[in-house]
Amino acid sequence: MHTKTLLQLALVAAFGTSLPAVADEVSDLKAEIAAQKRAAAEQKARLDALEQRLNGMQQAPAAPAPSAAPAAPAAPAGYVQGQGLTVNAAGASVTLYGLIDVSYVHTDHANASGASLNSPRVAWFSGNRWGMTGKRPMGDSGLNVIFRLEGEYESQTGSDDTPGVTFNRDSWVGVESAEFGKLTLGRQNAIARDPIASAIYGDPYGPAAPSLEEGGYSNNNNFKQLIFYAGSATGTRVNNGVVWKKAFDGGLYAALQYQFGGVAGDFNNGSTETASLAYAGGAFNLAGFVTEAKVASLVNRTYSIGGNYTLDMLRFNAGVFHYTAAQGTLGGRRDNAYTISAKFTPPGKMDYELGYQNMKASNAAVNGSGNVLNAYANASAAKATATGSRGTVYGSAFYHFDKVTEVYVAADYLSLKDGYKVAVTNGSKSQTELAVGLRTRF
Repeated sequence: MHTKTLLQLALVAAFGTSLPAVADEVSDLKAEIAAQKRAAAEQKARLDALEQRLNGMQQAPAAPAPSAAPAAPAAPAGYVQGQGLTVNAAGASVTLYGLIDVSYVHTDHANASGASLNSPRVAWFSGNRWGMTGKRPMGDSGLNVIFRLEGEYESQTGSDDTPGVTFNRDSWVGVESAEFGKLTLGRQNAIARDPIASAIYGDPYGPAAPSLEEGGYSNNNNFKQLIFYAGSATGTRVNNGVVWKKAFDGGLYAALQYQFGGVAGDFNNGSTETASLAYAGGAFNLAGFVTEAKVASLVNRTYSIGGNYTLDMLRFNAGVFHYTAAQGTLGGRRDNAYTISAKFTPPGKMDYELGYQNMKASNAAVNGSGNVLNAYANASAAKATATGSRGTVYGSAFYHFDKVTEVYVAADYLSLKDGYKVAVTNGSKSQTELAVGLRTRF
């Protein structure tokens, strides 16, 4: 009994001592729960505030987007004297350019009675022109697409040089690169008259060195006629033309041209084929070409070679042309021509030119007035022929105010022999022309 009583008293004592510890733990748990509830309430309040703010932003009108940074400005339009006004954008460029040549000319034998004429007329040296040219990269192909639109007008009247044809000089598009060369499609120069062929020796006014550009020969005088040997089935320019030119290493140049005839049922009629080679040797330059054209189904051909040599201030030019043409029942025509000229460029603002050319035609078709037809003219309706020659001596002097503007005086003397007749002399065997002019480029 005594032992049992002692055990009970021990248990009561142990329980009594544990009550304060249990009470403390309960108190701590209650405090922790209360703290967590307060934290949860505060978090909920923050979430509610964020949701309200979000709802308000979604319901409000959308704020304007910040302005995009302005695009980098294109390169400004630039004007270079003599090279036109160029606009550049995104790697592409378009240039507006032109040339004005005003000539006043004294001409003897200007009518059938032999009277003289003093008057402004179509420009002596350079056809008045305005045009647009441009290029841009063709993606990552390494090629540029290129184009040119160029028209000619008469400064004394403002009329189109070819009535009703706005871009009578050039209307082509193409591609180019140093590796591929230059391929152009459309109306353009016959390549035989370009600086890749006879332009470097035809007269002293063209460039000395071969190039891939167009050009060649003076404009409206009695020694321009040599250019017709460098022509095509449509004159000195080709319609429906495909032209390829390329500069090779070592100063070599080559060009090929094909002109579609456009005649139904006869693919070759009206077509022209030309090949040219040139060599740029610095002081010495050489070029030549071969052309065949079908004019009214009659074959016309030219072979030519020539060049120039520059010695200090003096440049010499010389070349020969051989032309043949079928003329139906009239038989074949055979022409031989040559040209020699020189250009003297001393220090200062003056330069001087002197030249002579001779064109001899054998059995050449003539028109109803007896005038010899130009090379590559349509001779299918001709009923008679003539044999003879025309020789022209000419000279000029230029004063250059700067690289783009000059004044000039010029003269030529035309002499006809045997049966060679031309319309401009009005039945006379000779003609003298004297010209003064002003030329500028923009």
